[in-house]
Amino acid sequence: MAKQTTRCPWVGIEDAEYTRYHDEEWGVPKFGDRELFEKLVLEGFQAGLSWLTILRKRQNFRTAFDDFDAKKIAAYGSSDISRLMADAGIVRNRSKIEATISNARAYLELSRRQSLSDFLWGFVDGKPIINKHTEFGDVPAQTDISKRISKALKTEGFRFVGPTTVYAFMQSVGMVNDHLVSCHRHAPCAKLQRALNSKNR
Repeated sequence: MAKQTTRCPWVGIEDAEYTRYHDEEWGVPKFGDRELFEKLVLEGFQAGLSWLTILRKRQNFRTAFDDFDAKKIAAYGSSDISRLMADAGIVRNRSKIEATISNARAYLELSRRQSLSDFLWGFVDGKPIINKHTEFGDVPAQTDISKRISKALKTEGFRFVGPTTVYAFMQSVGMVNDHLVSCHRHAPCAKLQRALNSKNR
């Protein structure tokens, strides 16, 4: 009899896309500015919704927002907002759509001084935090670091970047390893993260 794969309990339902996301993306360190910007925007859209809802619409978001090209998004005007509000393939929330445009502008302004990657990863000195939680209830919704990042992002002009949203972002892009130790992905992600920790000492 084949051994059953143990995953974090938040994966929950048997959904192939959700399972793939957990097994291949969540907790894997990411450093590309565009992919970090995309993830930050999508986490903002997720506020008040389930991540699965956003995940299922992710390709639609990429198409609607020019593959998260910040320069193109920053130039959006009222006609683009109307277009996005009429797009059933994404989450049609005017505040979040307008925030995405202002976030693109904030991102470009920040990039004049430093990359988004350096800005965000600087809060952990480029070294992922490897937690060893055994129970799902032990995983925090926010931390002191996510609060500091949230405050710094808001100072830079970003919106929909509260500390809970930021912590979910940190988990997903591998700044934090919050796979439970019993999960089959904890060890592989920890291996990637330890390699970064050794490199950045």
